[in-house]
Amino acid sequence: MKDLGKVGVLFGGRSAERDVSIMSGTGVLNALRSRGIDAHGFDPAERSLADLAAEKFDRVFIALHGRYGEDGSLQGALEQLGIPYTGSGVMASSVAMDKIFTKKIWLYHQLTTPNYAVLSADSDLAKVTQELGLPLIVKPPHEGSTIGITKVSAAEALPAAYQLAAQFDEEVLAEEFIQGRELTVAVLGRGAGARALPLIEIVAPDGNYDYQNKYFTDDTKYLCPAPLDESLSLEIQRMCEEAYRAVNCEGWARIDVLLRARDNKPFLIEINTSPGMTGHSLVPMAAKAAGMSYEDVCIEILKTARLKIAADSQ
Repeated sequence: MKDLGKVGVLFGGRSAERDVSIMSGTGVLNALRSRGIDAHGFDPAERSLADLAAEKFDRVFIALHGRYGEDGSLQGALEQLGIPYTGSGVMASSVAMDKIFTKKIWLYHQLTTPNYAVLSADSDLAKVTQELGLPLIVKPPHEGSTIGITKVSAAEALPAAYQLAAQFDEEVLAEEFIQGRELTVAVLGRGAGARALPLIEIVAPDGNYDYQNKYFTDDTKYLCPAPLDESLSLEIQRMCEEAYRAVNCEGWARIDVLLRARDNKPFLIEINTSPGMTGHSLVPMAAKAAGMSYEDVCIEILKTARLKIAADSQ
């Protein structure tokens, strides 16, 4: 593994998902070191870009989640510094971080995603409930880990849900609620070579896959591979690969899908270009079902690190 050089694992950061990122990054750092890789942790919230440049990393593994690490801003800085990095490039990272813009791209490519409305301070909330129906999901379009999200079952609850999400974003996403099974699909690779790993079905207590049930309890059940007909599983995997390519992702990502109960129709919900790598995270689980250890998947992702702008302009 000496050919991978000096590796920086970027984790922590300044987003609302800092604590999760620290757990992810610590896991990745330990995994790389266990395979003899010269890996070093680096927290952009505690050290500057000048420090990052001075470290002279040959490549970095981005284990940051949310703003300032998953949204294209750090990717742009790494391009300027000439440091190869894992995951998607500047534009794809920025697009995927914006759930509203991602939906627009998927709809352009005729990929199925729930109906939605964009809310602002002067939106007619009564009209929104009439158009989307109830219940609906309200969330900040630039956050992850279920931060700021509310399931709205009554029209009078919508203003409070909007106010909660508006603490994180100026614009808020209101989305048709899809009653059904919750799935997630990890995708590895680039372009035509992108491949979906086995599907995972998430069965949370009372259907509530919130921050606590994601990261800190063992009450949520994960079924991998998801117990679906093979033809349906393949359909969802191909759909997710297409969704991944539509946003121009590379390296790795995780796509969340809802499978509508009444007709088994899959709906794309969002794409995460720097997924969690904690003890409860889903990419390592899917990789294990495909015959890859946690360490294996970390190294495979690390090997894809490159400068996207420089490579694309040659």
